[in-house]
Amino acid sequence: MADFLIRRSNLRDTSWVNTPLPPLADGQARLKVDAFALTANNVTYASFGEAMGYWNFFPAADPAFGRVPVWGFATVTASKAEGVAPGARVYGYLPISDEFDIQPVRVSAASFMDGAAHRQGLAPIYNTYIFNAADPSYDPAFEAQQMLFRPLFTTGWMIDDCLMETGTEIPETVVISSASSKTALALAHCLKQRGAVEAIGLTSPANKDYVEASGLYARTTTYDDVDRLHARGLSAYVDFVGRPALTADVHHALKDRLVRSLVIGVTDWEGNRAPVDAPGPQPEFFFVPTYAAERAKALGADELNARTSKALAGFYSASAKYLTPLKQSGQDAIKTAWQQTLDAKIPPSKGLILSF
Repeated sequence: MADFLIRRSNLRDTSWVNTPLPPLADGQARLKVDAFALTANNVTYASFGEAMGYWNFFPAADPAFGRVPVWGFATVTASKAEGVAPGARVYGYLPISDEFDIQPVRVSAASFMDGAAHRQGLAPIYNTYIFNAADPSYDPAFEAQQMLFRPLFTTGWMIDDCLMETGTEIPETVVISSASSKTALALAHCLKQRGAVEAIGLTSPANKDYVEASGLYARTTTYDDVDRLHARGLSAYVDFVGRPALTADVHHALKDRLVRSLVIGVTDWEGNRAPVDAPGPQPEFFFVPTYAAERAKALGADELNARTSKALAGFYSASAKYLTPLKQSGQDAIKTAWQQTLDAKIPPSKGLILSF
């Protein structure tokens, strides 16, 4: 088994390590990683690895290192688990390893969960593997889009739902930082479908043209111009950058019009994240698994899945307008891709699809 290991205290310190897998135990299955997406979202997993337990999904033998989770497809190559047959292909949470073992539980025709001891207590949304053959959202023509966008679109959809369906004060304007990021684009897409709310994108000067060309935002503002930011009616701020100083600037600009402030990720993972006093509503950390569980309880899991699946299917084809998958393979390519993602060197118009 070839593992891509990342030093947990220094995300730039990486190495490939070959580790022999033990004989497959009863109740286990072995999966070969076919392909996966690498985005800024995975940098967020690593940045919050300690605080949010992301390193616990695929622990490394040396606790100083970790295997960052990614989303992608894998094929069952061997199985001693009932209901999980060799040759079955699944979508789910994977390590950056060419193969790995799991312990399937709650096996159904549609999916199973990994019941390994080290994954107990972790969010079910990350522990579930969906059989392609039974997945209503799966389309072989959009595999790359599914790897790049399925979890990110779900996050965007949940943010939209939180702001527009369950909030006590519904905003007329939503300001979105890191507007060129994939989750931000997904959120802007969902907001645009509503028609009655404006999305304002905050971005760097280098990405301003791209954000405007996406057609998803009513207006685009660079970070340097945040002090001149203005919004229509009640407003919400959705922060994907994770830079408290920027959050404070947005709060000061929007003043008493701001009714919600959500923190989602940290595309600026090396920036200063020390808290900064800001007027208005205090920033809330939005954790998708928690919100998804609440909505599943309120709507019913089947209804929630139906809503997200329908929205997701429409987004796959729409995303072709502003993103092209970029496929690369091999250990060197994967290592380089990780460094480029850390340094934000991947153009927002490209989406990395990696394989061994």
